[in-house]
Amino acid sequence: MKISEIMSVNSVMLSLKAGSKRQLLQELAREASELTGINERTVFDTILERENLGSTGFGGGTALPHGRLSELNKVCGIFARLSTAIDFDAVDNKPVDTVFLLLSPESSGADHLTALAQISRVLKDENTCTKLRAAKSNEEVYALLNN
Repeated sequence: MKISEIMSVNSVMLSLKAGSKRQLLQELAREASELTGINERTVFDTILERENLGSTGFGGGTALPHGRLSELNKVCGIFARLSTAIDFDAVDNKPVDTVFLLLSPESSGADHLTALAQISRVLKDENTCTKLRAAKSNEEVYALLNN
């Protein structure tokens, strides 16, 4: 599965303002609701429930919140770059400024795991993350995610 199959240029959020992890998840849920038509509260509750199991902040200033929704019919993703890094309870205790939200249908076991693996490979690459943080446009971010 390619990242281009789960997101578009319109799924990139640059300079997102959030003062806390909860506020960030709310902003991501709002954007996901607009893109998918699924109730914002449903999306928020789903990703918060997953986050309560353990932080999806996996180090290096990156996080990969994710969840499964019965209302969804395909895997979708949103990339967000924060204007100011926030505490995300990441495994390395460093603040997070680069986030990829992944939402999948409840029945998409293999596709969900494949997408998680693909995105985490991209976000664990320090060189790519440096370029993502410096990118000036949604198109540039989208191209970097899809290389």
